Amino acid sequence: MLYYLFQYLDKAFDFPGAGVFQYISFRATLALIVSLLISLVFGKRIINFIRRKQIGETVRELGLEGQTQKSGTPTMGGLIILAAIIIPTLLFAKILNVYIVLMLISTIWLGGIGFLDDYIKVFKKNKEGLQGRFKIVGQVGIGLIVGCVFYFHPDVVIKERLTHNEQKAWRISNPDMENELKMPKYATEPVKNLKTTIPFFKNNELDYGSFISWACDDCIKYGWLIFIPMVIIVVTAVSNGANITDGIDGLAAGTSAIIGVVLGILAYVSGNTVFADYLNIMYIPNSGELVVFIAAFVGACIGFLWYNAFPAQVFMGDTGSLAIGGIIAVYAIAIRKELLIPILCGVFLVENVSVILQVYYFKYQKKKRGLEYAQTHRLFKMAPLHHHYQKSGFHESKIVMRFLIIGIALAALTFVTLKLR
Repeated sequence: MLYYLFQYLDKAFDFPGAGVFQYISFRATLALIVSLLISLVFGKRIINFIRRKQIGETVRELGLEGQTQKSGTPTMGGLIILAAIIIPTLLFAKILNVYIVLMLISTIWLGGIGFLDDYIKVFKKNKEGLQGRFKIVGQVGIGLIVGCVFYFHPDVVIKERLTHNEQKAWRISNPDMENELKMPKYATEPVKNLKTTIPFFKNNELDYGSFISWACDDCIKYGWLIFIPMVIIVVTAVSNGANITDGIDGLAAGTSAIIGVVLGILAYVSGNTVFADYLNIMYIPNSGELVVFIAAFVGACIGFLWYNAFPAQVFMGDTGSLAIGGIIAVYAIAIRKELLIPILCGVFLVENVSVILQVYYFKYQKKKRGLEYAQTHRLFKMAPLHHHYQKSGFHESKIVMRFLIIGIALAALTFVTLKLR
């Protein structure tokens, strides 16, 4: 909202300094600072409010060291994260930008599902919380909305890079413009398509329509049949991955902050013709505005760590974990980098896979050798993976730190994929 206010003041009254709000970097910095302040200043008040309402975590007995001490720790701290994301975004972003609108909807939607789950656990004293099928319905619902908006909305476009022949034709038609720096690198008119970034390939672009282009001459236009289900899968998988990762103090928030920094940089270069040309990646008009949103997201995660680092004073609960996972997924899809998620969100992926492998290995051993054997010969000592290391005798702060180091390494690898083809 402040962007539009200062834009008006600049044009109508030539207000000194108002023009600085035109710069994404300036507004992103403000969003980061305000997000941190909300997390740190108001976070304590929210925790005290939650404590007064006796909204505490009921911890199941899993035989883990220090587990019993966590019982009664305030939960639903994801409200801190949601406030620290939404308020700075509304203040400093162009809220009429389609990407910003969709990010806010996704944040509120998935945060609402998580809040309902936490509410049932805490106030209704039902440890199971919201039934799994209802969570899936909610995740599929927002995935369907995101997929349809990205496919149908006229502002969700990219600008194609000019081919060598097109650049040659431009030189011929503009003989006086001999300076190569002035030669356009991208088409003048944006186009709608379903292209995305695919790592490790020389031409690092993939059109979802190519999967069904073989069926008929114009079947590429039905690429949405692949794209929308892909969006649903990504949103569901990443939000659940963040939810599973949120098992020990500081792990989910710390990992998400690292991922957020990478996504912010990718959004900035994708929305800037100079950097997009240098990195030879697709240029996505208006996507640079997402940097303001992700700055608030990173600030929220870091600010929340102030209270969530070991020993945690508050847990984010599903209110926070489902929201941050969904935010990461939708954001990556918006900047057409969703195929980088298995690398960038490798920690989430491994945590998810460890649970799946544990379940199926147990079922296999139970069917083949009986229940008693399956119970004593599990693939991991406990799933998800961070609990396996806890069972192995590692302190949770050491586990978190090592997972964060791995997260940083995966972040670096994600950047490398832009040039490693």
